[in-house]
Amino acid sequence: MSIVCCAATAAVPAAAPRFAGLRRVAGPAALNRDVEQPSAVSLQVSGRSNSRASRRCVATMAGTGRFVVGGNWKCNGNTASIQKLVQDLNAGEITADVEVICALPMIYLPRVQSTLDRKYQLSAQNCWVGEGGAFTGEVAAEMLMDNNIPWVILGHSERRALIGESDEFIGKKVAYAISKGLSVMACIGETLEERERGDTMNVCRRQLQAIVNCISPADWAKVVIAYEPVWAIGTGKVATPEQAQETHAGIRQYMAEAVSPAVASAVRIQYGGSVNAGNCEELARCEDIDGFLVGGASLDGAAFVTICNSARFNN
Repeated sequence: MSIVCCAATAAVPAAAPRFAGLRRVAGPAALNRDVEQPSAVSLQVSGRSNSRASRRCVATMAGTGRFVVGGNWKCNGNTASIQKLVQDLNAGEITADVEVICALPMIYLPRVQSTLDRKYQLSAQNCWVGEGGAFTGEVAAEMLMDNNIPWVILGHSERRALIGESDEFIGKKVAYAISKGLSVMACIGETLEERERGDTMNVCRRQLQAIVNCISPADWAKVVIAYEPVWAIGTGKVATPEQAQETHAGIRQYMAEAVSPAVASAVRIQYGGSVNAGNCEELARCEDIDGFLVGGASLDGAAFVTICNSARFNN
């Protein structure tokens, strides 16, 4: 496939990608600027209860893909702690029909690849926008494929905020990764400020459109959309099932309009944002939540297995 995007976005030469997709950012503070929630803000959906019956009244599109859970270990762990985590994961019993992916720090991928049970697939947390070359600190999609790493996370809010990756840059990265054979967990999501303005779906559509511009309808078979409200990542705040379901249904509706109803039905949409062993069952019952992208809880083997097995409630 071609990795050239629409005419409005300049193509990225393979040997020397432009850096137009990278913005100057304000460092770590950029990630937290919208996460501090005023005490008066309510994250509940007005007029809805938490009962399962009321949840069924929320608009649904109902995806058809297999439940998929990703564990994003981020920049955590050392040799000893990762060895213990692998032992705990290997000892865990996955009883649900679920696809499970562990996204490790790059340096630990070879070690874990040789010890982690095959019921878990491996993922990188990033890769470069084009062919390898003089790009210090980057890893090319070809390198991941050469080492039998089938997945990569792209577009995570931490890279958008801290590294300054734009929507267009992420769209190009997704296209290049797919063109080299990788499957992608493509992250989207709004900040607290954007949610309070009522811009949740505008943000999600904008971020998805940058990917739609760069890949074909057939390529979406290699993409899992990970909806992660930025205000819920690592904060302990979690979107209510009603909030998550409404946003997921909206994303699926957008995909039906922007790509096709068939792609919208088949594409899997993960929820990410302080998912844990205590809230996963209720979230998994939502019709348009097709899995989770798990952060902190993925570093606890037993908790992560529990989250994976919550797939049995998704029917």
